[in-house]
Amino acid sequence: MSDLAYALRPLEFFFAQYRRVWRGTLVSSVVTPIVYLLALGVGMGRFVGDITFNGTSYPYFEFVAPGLLAATAMQLAAFEASWPVMAAIKWSRQYHAMLATPLRVRDVVIGHQTFIATRMLSTAAVYLLVIALFGGVESPLAILAVPVAVLVGLAYSLPIAAWGARAENEGSFVSIFRFVILPMFLFSGTFFPITQLPTPLTFLAYLTPLWHGVDLARQLMLGDVVPATALLHVAYLLGFVVVGYVAALHTYRRRLVV
Repeated sequence: MSDLAYALRPLEFFFAQYRRVWRGTLVSSVVTPIVYLLALGVGMGRFVGDITFNGTSYPYFEFVAPGLLAATAMQLAAFEASWPVMAAIKWSRQYHAMLATPLRVRDVVIGHQTFIATRMLSTAAVYLLVIALFGGVESPLAILAVPVAVLVGLAYSLPIAAWGARAENEGSFVSIFRFVILPMFLFSGTFFPITQLPTPLTFLAYLTPLWHGVDLARQLMLGDVVPATALLHVAYLLGFVVVGYVAALHTYRRRLVV
């Protein structure tokens, strides 16, 4: 059996598992973000008016929609890589069952992360469709915002999965969401240009994967792409993905391989 076939085995399991619960995830992964998008982009946008991006003014809905697309991918990925990873190790022990077969740790990591990526892909596609229906897309390049959202999600899901594989209790996940994910959601350019932040916070925002994803998705959806900046964003996000993957392999092996 090829390496790809081995990696697809865990993916099949997670899809089979998801078939039983997908209806319950619609509200959290699709409906709530869309309502949030319409409330902020359409509702609050009437009071905010236009906002400037790369020297050009855009309606607030067009400005905030790409940011919410990337931020939703981050939140979904963070959740899918936290409690479910710990559950697969400590509670349901699904990873242990997989490793009792010819599957390797690498196959388990890739299979689970591929499942998470498909969840982000489907959610981002629906999100983009809603944005387009409300007139928030200015360029055909907007379709590329979907894989960008997936890349943003992986930049978070892999490092968080690496942590989840070594965490002894779920309390640390609450801290991650409260002190890492939430501040990034609010202050990484999703709702306003980060240049409006104090200088130290602006510098910190530049270091977050979310800001790179937000800015890249915004360039693509508004048709205002700066090639050099776009490549920098992609490279930065890929760097987080690679580092997260290596870290996940390390922590998974330490936890699962006797």
